[in-house]
Amino acid sequence: MVVFSAALYRGASLFARRFHIQTSHFFTGFHPLRNTDATTSQSFKLYPLSSPPYIINPSSFYTTAFPSVGILDENIEILDAIDQQKDSADVLRNWGCSEDDISKIFTRRPSLHKMDIKILQCKLEILTDLGITSSDLVKIIHCRPRFLNCRINLWLNERLAYFRALFGSKEVLLKAIVRNPSLLTYDFHNKIKPVVAIYEKLGVSRSDLIPMLLSRPTLIPRSTLDNEKLDYISRTGVSKESRMYKHVVTLFAISRIETIREKVMNLEKYGFSEDEVLRLFGRSPLVLTLSVDKVQRNMTYVLGTMKLSANVVLSNPFLLFFNLEAILKPRFLLAGKIEDMGLVPQIKGPAMLRALRMSEKRFIAAFITCHLEDVANELINFYKNAKCVKRLAESSKKNPSKGFPF
Repeated sequence: MVVFSAALYRGASLFARRFHIQTSHFFTGFHPLRNTDATTSQSFKLYPLSSPPYIINPSSFYTTAFPSVGILDENIEILDAIDQQKDSADVLRNWGCSEDDISKIFTRRPSLHKMDIKILQCKLEILTDLGITSSDLVKIIHCRPRFLNCRINLWLNERLAYFRALFGSKEVLLKAIVRNPSLLTYDFHNKIKPVVAIYEKLGVSRSDLIPMLLSRPTLIPRSTLDNEKLDYISRTGVSKESRMYKHVVTLFAISRIETIREKVMNLEKYGFSEDEVLRLFGRSPLVLTLSVDKVQRNMTYVLGTMKLSANVVLSNPFLLFFNLEAILKPRFLLAGKIEDMGLVPQIKGPAMLRALRMSEKRFIAAFITCHLEDVANELINFYKNAKCVKRLAESSKKNPSKGFPF
């Protein structure tokens, strides 16, 4: 296609120079022909059979299909430059990629070595118009190796117009594309527009949907909503005006219904009712992203070892998020050590929950370094040793891939 365009430009330029006018060899129609008995050097003579001679004025041939001779020459130079590029590496190098960028791109997608350089050039021009740089391209290829092999030109103008209206600015659109390059490859009419319409119908405004699209790149291909999911969402007790509503809706939408049921049943084993679990999801939607295994381990330790009630977990969901080996267990053991040594302040009751939520630096200052040097050294050594205790057989644990985590 590019070769044909180059030949077309060269032919048009040659024709325009020959007649000293800024036109192409295309024309839109004839002006009325006039009868004549003589011709000049500036006219073409026609001699139909049994008819008087007619002439056609060259000015009768006109169009605006092609630009001036100067612009045609510039286009020819650009096409000639493309012809001089030997391979994909040359195209990427001329586009602005460094040798390190090119190496990373080819390492991630070796087949780009054999890609048609004219097709590659056209796709890079599309990315240039979007504001994508060479460093952005490296990130894109890293997470979507087949990106440059996809047909990103399909419905391009309509797609970009829709996204600009959705995201509100070119900068936010660029950030979204770099975060999820598949926005340029998803089925525009059968996937993107219907999914956005579903969220708008549920009361998620476009301003709320934008951060969800940026934080959860798989939102568009993974979103499905049926009657059971809608029932779960309504039972969380979160109103459409709540700041948590967009998180609740999107997390239920991208999660498999089987996974939701499994996680609800897992929490019910510890004495919660289904409504209590769903209200917990409404107050802290990210609990829905935690694995069944993590919830089981944290709940077992909180209820069995720390002797806290299940209702404490409902009002303090952070107990399910914190790392058991790095935070919960070491700080609880240190609380017992401080109590055994008869030191103050001690970590008991409500102070335990406050201590668990402290940053590491603040926790050490509040309960360790506040004592005399020899006592502080003993406590800090005990605390470090408690943090070094790893989960049994952690190094040999197998993590079978189950695909999308939710």
